[in-house]
Amino acid sequence: MLTFFKKYKFLAVVLLVLSIIIISVIYQILKPKEVLKIYQPADVSTELVDSTLQYVKKYHTIADFSLTNQNGKMITQKDYSDKIYVADFFFTTCQTICPIMTDHMVKIQEELKNDNEVLLLSHTVTPEIDSVAQLKKYAMEKGVDDAKWNLVTGDKKEIYDLARKSYLAAKDVPYSENALVHTENFVLVDKKKRIRGFYDGTDPEAIEKLLADIQILKQED
Repeated sequence: MLTFFKKYKFLAVVLLVLSIIIISVIYQILKPKEVLKIYQPADVSTELVDSTLQYVKKYHTIADFSLTNQNGKMITQKDYSDKIYVADFFFTTCQTICPIMTDHMVKIQEELKNDNEVLLLSHTVTPEIDSVAQLKKYAMEKGVDDAKWNLVTGDKKEIYDLARKSYLAAKDVPYSENALVHTENFVLVDKKKRIRGFYDGTDPEAIEKLLADIQILKQED
């Protein structure tokens, strides 16, 4: 019996390796492809969605926009055409959650600095304070890569509506000149302008999840 096993030991090892390879291939074929959810207004807490959209269950996309970045350049949806991007809302004088959020955006920028499919977009919620010059100063202090990340200012009503009606990211505050959209949400947007994820921009674990989800999103056709 021992002689038999010794004689066929090599063949047994080969068969074992082949079996492992075949099982692995079958598993990969049968394993369901991971796909991110496409978020609609009806999927999100009503406090984060404008009342006119709370029951919308399909076809929601980010509205067209026209804002000015830290270099005085007009930024529109065309600059993000066929791109995956991460959006957030901040202001340069914020001393609470914004510094943490910006540091996390810097981390995302560094992780994806060589990835041309992914961009970043940060909207100031105090455009009356955050002029182009102020945004440029902030961008330089934080190490913002102008080719990767736009900090944008513009009409306050437009920014407010983007937060409430497009990105579904800010709690309901009746609009006024003194209104302040203050949200920790990072929003992941796909190449078709659809929302694919929400993440707490102050939570390091959520940022890791965001980075992982970007890779999943990139695998979509």
